[in-house]
Amino acid sequence: MDRSMAMANREIAVRGIGKATVAPDLIVLDMSVTSTETDYGKTMNRAAELFEALRSAIVAAGYDNKALKTTNLSINTKYKSIRNNNEYNQIFIGYSCFHSTRLEFDIDMQKLGALLGAIAECKANPQLTVRFAVKDPDAVSEQLLASAVEDARRKAEVLAKSAGVALGEVKRIDYNWSEHVYYSNTSLGLGENAAGFAELSSVDMDIAPEDIKASDTAAVIWAIEAINATNE
Repeated sequence: MDRSMAMANREIAVRGIGKATVAPDLIVLDMSVTSTETDYGKTMNRAAELFEALRSAIVAAGYDNKALKTTNLSINTKYKSIRNNNEYNQIFIGYSCFHSTRLEFDIDMQKLGALLGAIAECKANPQLTVRFAVKDPDAVSEQLLASAVEDARRKAEVLAKSAGVALGEVKRIDYNWSEHVYYSNTSLGLGENAAGFAELSSVDMDIAPEDIKASDTAAVIWAIEAINATNE
């Protein structure tokens, strides 16, 4: 049998790894407030007051009224367990409303310091986390994909050469099209310490967040051919 015919249905599958290092250009500020009251209506009114206080602080720091976005809003009942004669009873405490919000803006440490100062002065007293990300994650994803396919080709060429065959046409490319979010490993977790916000905002925030190191994979399948078949 002709060697090229024998190899007509042969394939090689290689998984490539794409890597990229990018500098963060976006600050992501996650803030959450919680209100708990025995009455449902009072709980919701208190939650609204806390959110409005937080939004007013954001506006006072120079941001648009609609810049603060809700990422999660949940209302649950709260109970506590009380032991009585070797039995545990559930006692109703009240209703609890958890409201999580997010503010994003171009990376600027002076603005971040001023914003933390404004938040420290408001009565919302939120739990707060600062993270550093990229404004255009799609551009990073595209860079990773191109790098992953190129890595797969390099590996396939080495394998094919070692096996004494040649790469043919690409038969298939497999990729998990999940959405990616890219964050720096640098973060500021400030909890609910409003005094800490004020102290941090009063100093020069000379913070250089770590570059974002991202990776992704793609599997590429090539047909393989006899070397002499490619020269005919």
